Amino acid sequence: MSASARIPTKLAAVVFPVCLAGLAVVAAAFVSYAATPHSTTALLAVAALFAASTVAERFPVPVHGTEAGGIALGYVFAVAAIVLFGWEAGVIVGFAAPVLMHMFEHRPPIRVAFNGAMFAIAAAAAGAGVALVHGDSAGAVLAKVAVAAFVDYWVNVLLLTAVLVASGQSGYVGLVKSNARSTLLPFTLMASASLMLVVLWERSPALAAALVGPLIAIALYQRSTFRELRAMRLALTDPLTGLGNHRHFHERLQRELVAADDDAKTLSLCLIDIDNFKRINDSFGHPAGDRVLSQVAGRLRQGGEAFRLGGDEFALLLPGLDERTAVTAAESVIDRIASLELDVVGPITVSAGVATFPMQGAGRDELIRLADSALYWAKEHGKNRVRVYRPDVVELAELKRLAAGPDRAARYRAAASLAQAVDARDAYTGSHSERVGDLAARIAIRLGIDAEQIELTRLAGSLHDLGKLAIPEEILRKPGSLTESERLVLERHPQIGFRMLESLGVDPVADWVLHHHERWDGTGYPEGLHGEQIPLGARIIFVADAFDAMTSDRVYRQRLSPDDALAELEHCAGTQFDPEIVSAFAEEVGGVRAGVLAS
Repeated sequence: MSASARIPTKLAAVVFPVCLAGLAVVAAAFVSYAATPHSTTALLAVAALFAASTVAERFPVPVHGTEAGGIALGYVFAVAAIVLFGWEAGVIVGFAAPVLMHMFEHRPPIRVAFNGAMFAIAAAAAGAGVALVHGDSAGAVLAKVAVAAFVDYWVNVLLLTAVLVASGQSGYVGLVKSNARSTLLPFTLMASASLMLVVLWERSPALAAALVGPLIAIALYQRSTFRELRAMRLALTDPLTGLGNHRHFHERLQRELVAADDDAKTLSLCLIDIDNFKRINDSFGHPAGDRVLSQVAGRLRQGGEAFRLGGDEFALLLPGLDERTAVTAAESVIDRIASLELDVVGPITVSAGVATFPMQGAGRDELIRLADSALYWAKEHGKNRVRVYRPDVVELAELKRLAAGPDRAARYRAAASLAQAVDARDAYTGSHSERVGDLAARIAIRLGIDAEQIELTRLAGSLHDLGKLAIPEEILRKPGSLTESERLVLERHPQIGFRMLESLGVDPVADWVLHHHERWDGTGYPEGLHGEQIPLGARIIFVADAFDAMTSDRVYRQRLSPDDALAELEHCAGTQFDPEIVSAFAEEVGGVRAGVLAS
């Protein structure tokens, strides 16, 4: 198979012309150098530079941000050869040394050919630039080295970037800037070493040889330092995605929180989770899942400082961004990821939760908890979206975590705390959910129910309106009568509350919440149950809820007195309410209805 058949057409359109041009330059350099008489000293000097460059290519100096091979000090000897012995010697040293080592390392032939051609063209261009500088003064020597180093460096950068773009990476100008940022400083230092080598050679070739020791020491020190830094980075880096790991995330978040607190600035945290990632692993295998993680990580890098917390969970730190700007940034990330489509897996989506310091979380752990709660809410409400932390989502996320644990009492305590979030949004005054729970428990006691069922009744009473967390606030607080469509939306809250509770290990509470608006005569909702088909706990809650609703101020009416409310319950017994429960409630109230119940 031909070389052109093994590489894409777009890449071949860059590689082959450069290889042909480089071959022509190398041939011209060898012919020209062979046709010109040279002293034995000069020949030995070029041979020494070639040998030093070969050793340098064999042991490149690792530099963060460059390819794994690092940067070879052969550049130092190529620039010195151009200035001291002409462009032909520079091409021979710049071309032959890397080609020899790349062949020794069994690199792909097309890569060896391209790299060698690139170095040859860069050396020839640098030699042409040096030819424009005349004289042998100190200033002229400095100018020659500067011109040779500058031209050689930029020809290499521009040709290398062209290959990267042709191989699929985008943004030529951006890649040039990125390559320059990571390599300009080390190449500038090597240009200084070239100047030292040239100056010492012109004074005495023996002195120039003394420079080899310091260069080797620099290379060895840099390799040692790089290994230590790399070990430190590996301890803080996720090996699959290259993002910061869980440990790094916590350290960076703590530092950013301290900085934000000191400077009185905001800090937003965005937690991100891949939707249906288990399905991807189960359907396509873990290698496909790993590719998805890598692709998502690449998109996250464009949105802020990104971390992989484990599995399919990621985090973005957004210093200085308030809630609104952070949501915009998170939505941009979600859109970028949604545009991904891997060949086998197809499109993927993510969900995100945002919390902002200092308006919400005051510390590291709290900010993480709030963002995690918002993320849970985003996944529960359709996925592929961003949700911002709100107080009414925190307890439910905590409850879901507790549901997986063995502590039943903790689950009930967490579930009861949801009542506060419901009351914060509803139109009642005070703690309606807590009052309904207490009234329901009193009725259960009067009915002679066992102690455990009494506490379950109290819990269900406090959670009966949980589904209203998903009802728009404009409906909950509307001062006038509801339209038919608004009434239908509001009547969905028992089903919503049931779905929120059914998987959380608090049975039979979920079932009682589902049916607490069923009527004794069968005209209630959501299922039209009647009589004793309705669970006892739901019948108790219905009475307690109705009484507290009638004796509470609403945005659209004044409250009734306890006596009037009880009279209304008794009037509706047998149609709307279970007569036995209304009777038990009346007995519980006794002869001090107004005083006890008003308090």
